[in-house]
Amino acid sequence: MDRRPIGVFDSGLGGLTAAGELARLLPTESIIYFGDTGRVPYGSRSQETILKYARQDVAFLKTFGLKAIVIACGTVSTVAIRELKAENDLPIIGVVEPAGLAAAAATKNGKVGLIGTQASIRSGAYERVIASVRPDIEVFAEACPLLVPLIEAGRIHEGDIVIETVVSEYLEPMKEAGVDTLVLGCTHYPLLKKIISRQMGDGVTLIDTGEQCAIRTAQLLAQENLLAPQERKRGKRQYYVSDAPAGFVRTASLFLGEQIEDAVERVDIARY
Repeated sequence: MDRRPIGVFDSGLGGLTAAGELARLLPTESIIYFGDTGRVPYGSRSQETILKYARQDVAFLKTFGLKAIVIACGTVSTVAIRELKAENDLPIIGVVEPAGLAAAAATKNGKVGLIGTQASIRSGAYERVIASVRPDIEVFAEACPLLVPLIEAGRIHEGDIVIETVVSEYLEPMKEAGVDTLVLGCTHYPLLKKIISRQMGDGVTLIDTGEQCAIRTAQLLAQENLLAPQERKRGKRQYYVSDAPAGFVRTASLFLGEQIEDAVERVDIARY
């Protein structure tokens, strides 16, 4: 048994979908979340900048004496996870491998769609994971650079003509290709599940990267005997951001499905 906390980070608020799933699966675990809200989004940045930011995020979280780090960011998971694993001596779990394996297992017609940030799509990481177990699967990938800023601005509701129009345009190639499985390759995207599901139709399975990452993290901690004592009550939740906490608190409830009752602190992430 291990009482140390789990660190979770993302470029903004999207990683809260993974943190929320972790809290649901492992309620006794303490979770420290860092959202780099001052530098969101990462998806349009260069590989060098993404790696620099990710290293700073990890360095900050490691000051809490963690037992594991969850990269709840599709961009960092595709671009920088190899370097982060090589540079750190604790388990680091990303969103790509769990989601890619789940998509390969879910598809029946061998056609998988993938939506993500520009950096995630450029990397080809999801395709490599899927091909490692099912080389026969066709992957149809589409970069969606407008989605993260719109989601962070709260444009997530059905009937919102702006988000529905943008989503429709991004999904059209997937519908034309006839995919039966769609990977939501960014932890922000689950907030658009209803809109995406309605536009894709009931026959398409949506793969939630945050959910799959949380499941994989729970499995790994159990295998390594790193779970917190199950007899204790709810684990502690701590939230940190790199921009004004007030904006984070207002929007975070959309991602978590509940109000944040714990304090949110601002961090000068450039110091790390």
